[in-house]
Amino acid sequence: MTTDGTATDDVTGRTAPAPAGGDAVRPAGEAAVGPAGEAAVRPAGGGAGPAGAAVAGPDGAMRCPWALSAAEYVAYHDEEWGRPVHGDDALYERLSLEAFQSGLSWITILRRRPGFRAAFAGFEIAAVAEFTDADRERLLADAGIIRNRAKIDATLANARVLAEWSPGELDALIWSHAPDPAGRAAPRTLSDVPAVTPESTALSKALKKRGLRFVGPTTAYALMQACGLVDDHLADCVARRS
Repeated sequence: MTTDGTATDDVTGRTAPAPAGGDAVRPAGEAAVGPAGEAAVRPAGGGAGPAGAAVAGPDGAMRCPWALSAAEYVAYHDEEWGRPVHGDDALYERLSLEAFQSGLSWITILRRRPGFRAAFAGFEIAAVAEFTDADRERLLADAGIIRNRAKIDATLANARVLAEWSPGELDALIWSHAPDPAGRAAPRTLSDVPAVTPESTALSKALKKRGLRFVGPTTAYALMQACGLVDDHLADCVARRS
């Protein structure tokens, strides 16, 4: 990893620039999927079916293909991704981690999540808003996180903005952009899952208008997926709620 506006993905060894506007970068050739930028990996013996369809895991349960691409993903897929998240601090954490993921694989962030939580005071908005220049330098030197200057600065700046909001205001703003689930057909394959929607574009604009950074439409949609505003588990996936 570097501290000059780039970040190294420890999975691939690639160095990715922080994209202008703070949006997630989907590696070339990848379908729209769950965590932004995740490739759909069909494990050997995963069963026949359309490309990008749900895959049977070792326990026989059908899951979204990306859930079986790394061992850490199974619990995250089954227990977290797509489950409703509420609370300003919790949503600030998700928003921050989605921003750090921009240009990288989500597995890189997931494996570092304990380090991120330790480095950013558990993502308590009030605490991060009080971080000093010394804290910023500490973060830039912390090997337990992604040491990307632009993303660290955005995370600190966003906390200062959000500290001025009323309790519950971030929660209300984000959830006001949840689409009507009745108007969304369950995706059958990964190709049915969008990367951007009108709702994520509107959420991105609303957050930027209020002064938040690194919240492009793709990052906003990844947040919506992760926090349960939409349910993009495939139709045959064991974790689908509806």
